[in-house]
Order: sequence, then structure tokens, then C-alpha cells
Amino acid sequence: MKRVLIIDDAATVRMYHRKILEDCGLEVDEAVNGLEALEKAVSTPYDLYIVDINMPKMDGYRFIAELRSRTELAQAPAIMVSTESESKDADRAYAAGANFYLIKPARPVELTTSVRLMLGEHA
Repeated sequence: MKRVLIIDDAATVRMYHRKILEDCGLEVDEAVNGLEALEKAVSTPYDLYIVDINMPKMDGYRFIAELRSRTELAQAPAIMVSTESESKDADRAYAAGANFYLIKPARPVELTTSVRLMLGEHA
């Protein structure tokens, strides 16, 4: 079973994403900020990261950059999901190492399609 880590400081967003992803048959874990997520990523291998931008302690850009800087974690795909809808925000996410960018609230079909693509499954 594929493992996904949802990283978002908003409990309602984590619950929403968790429900959608568990309905797809994925194992889901959560972190409230990038620092907690990095600690979990070091100890537990994840197949995919769903990352918010604006979080306390460590934002999503920094988390993805840290992930990419670590050889053992660098290959796992990351989808950034944010309320930031300017093209510069998506550009910054891709520059940090994100594989995909979605704007909140992501519709279930958008989220599941992008997750399946990142995991190499048929949508």
C-alpha cells in the first residue's frame, strides 16, 4: 500500500485530503508543519507528499527544498496545494522542487488524478 504524508497546519484541510486519499486506498499520515514532516520523512518512507505553503516553523517551500537536498528522500514526489493562486507562487513551488501545484480547495477529482499520476498509477 502506498503511503502519503499530508502536511498542512489546518486540521480541516488535513481531514478533507485524508478522506479523499484513504478512499483511493492509500495509507495516510499527517504533519502540521514542515519541521514535523521532515522528522517523519527521515524515519518513515513516504511515496508522496501533499504540502501546504503557509505553515509555522517551516513553510512548504523550505520543506520541499530540504526534502530535495537529502539523497534518501529526494526522489519522492511532492504536490503543493495552496490558496496562493498567482503564477509566481506556482513558479516558486516548482523552483523549490514541487512536482505538481494545485490551488485550494482542490476538487477530489483533481487531487486523486494528480496523486495517481505522481504515484505512477492510472487515473
